[in-house]
Amino acid sequence: MVQIKNALIKTWNKEGLVDFAKALLRFGILVKSDEEGSEFFIREGINTENLNISSYPDIDEDIIVINLKPISLIDDKELLGYSNLISLINNGAKSYEKHLTIVDPKDYNEVVERLKDDRIDLKFRKRLAAKALNYAIKYDIHLAKIIYDDKFPDILNMSFEKREDLKYGENYHQNAAFYLSNNGSSESISSAIQLQGKKLSYNNVMDANNAIECIKEFDKPTVVIMKHATPTGIASSNNLVQAWKDAFETDTDSPFGGIVSINREMDKDLAEELSKLFLEIIIAPSFSDESREIFDEKKNLILLEVRGIDRPSIKEDLEFRSVSDGLIIQDRDTKKMEYKDWRVVTEKRPSEEDIETMVFGFKCVKWVRSNAIVFVKDNKTVGIGGGQTSRVDSSRIAINKGKDRINGSIMASDAFFPFRDAIDVVAKRYKLKAIIQPGGSIRDKEIIDAANEYGIPMVFTGRRCFKH
Repeated sequence: MVQIKNALIKTWNKEGLVDFAKALLRFGILVKSDEEGSEFFIREGINTENLNISSYPDIDEDIIVINLKPISLIDDKELLGYSNLISLINNGAKSYEKHLTIVDPKDYNEVVERLKDDRIDLKFRKRLAAKALNYAIKYDIHLAKIIYDDKFPDILNMSFEKREDLKYGENYHQNAAFYLSNNGSSESISSAIQLQGKKLSYNNVMDANNAIECIKEFDKPTVVIMKHATPTGIASSNNLVQAWKDAFETDTDSPFGGIVSINREMDKDLAEELSKLFLEIIIAPSFSDESREIFDEKKNLILLEVRGIDRPSIKEDLEFRSVSDGLIIQDRDTKKMEYKDWRVVTEKRPSEEDIETMVFGFKCVKWVRSNAIVFVKDNKTVGIGGGQTSRVDSSRIAINKGKDRINGSIMASDAFFPFRDAIDVVAKRYKLKAIIQPGGSIRDKEIIDAANEYGIPMVFTGRRCFKH
């Protein structure tokens, strides 16, 4: 091995740094830093050589240890000031045969162990060099956005950091990992804190994500039950136990092994109710000590604390979906529900109470897989059907789930009715209070005529909420 004589250290993250620097000194490696870094080391009783990194064009040091303030905490001016340090990381990593470039404090211990055993080999150098190059790239990507922010640029580079390896992928034979962007949202699956339970799987993350995003639609105390990325029941009530019972009643078969999300603290009473059923994941903005004690008896049950979902700050953002050898990107559907944009198209008009229920229903149907039909009343779902190749089949499924509870409900559709059959199969058997749908079909007149025949008020929202 080439003898390592000196190390350049300039870090924002000081985790493990003192012990690492002392270990380098024990190996006879001279520690160098800038004025700020040298002052830090001197306070820790570590002798260093001071050098001016800001005008440091060439790298002579054998070990380069640099990490920067996280992008989520950095302003534009600071990032521009990091250009020289980013160059040092890049240059050191590209010359991996000569330099050992370290950007992650988690690697300090392995470096020390390898120094002990004289195992700083080429393979190890390459591994750390690749990590360093990817680390530097994410700052350059962000810098490019600062210089010119284009929502859909001609060349798209993205940076994600691994949060964890997952238990398995969509199926047991598939490996998977969970990566995070630099957006730092405090109200998402990416920021969820796992309080207990087994290791997350790919499907757990996907389902939990939908449960979190769905619950963020509602201001009132609400319970969402999610299974296989689609809701099986949603209900709002000032009493969360009642909301749970109402949501569960929508479909008493499907919640087994499902996910429950709420937008208020998990208390003892609700925890006792939920503990009666086998669930995979429970999500809340916080958990009381009493609820933790109850859930502690179920060791495999995953508890996710997602702070902020009781007061979400819905912001415009992009969402990404992968296809074979490609990526599709779109605006996240965050447009607020506004009744002023709706149009009553039938002879009979909905009441104020009906309009409030329509808002609730359209928020629910937005999260059901298309073609989606949801029946709602009294701030709860009573029948849900979706993920079908025809809208009339979704209506039949929702009717089968809701049965007589469909009477007096409001029918919500995520997209226009291509034919009147999806209305006929309901209205011939049950009395509907109203229908809410986007409109826009070439057969809109036929659909309106059907609603008028049954004496059902119908509203066009002018906005589709397909979930593919």
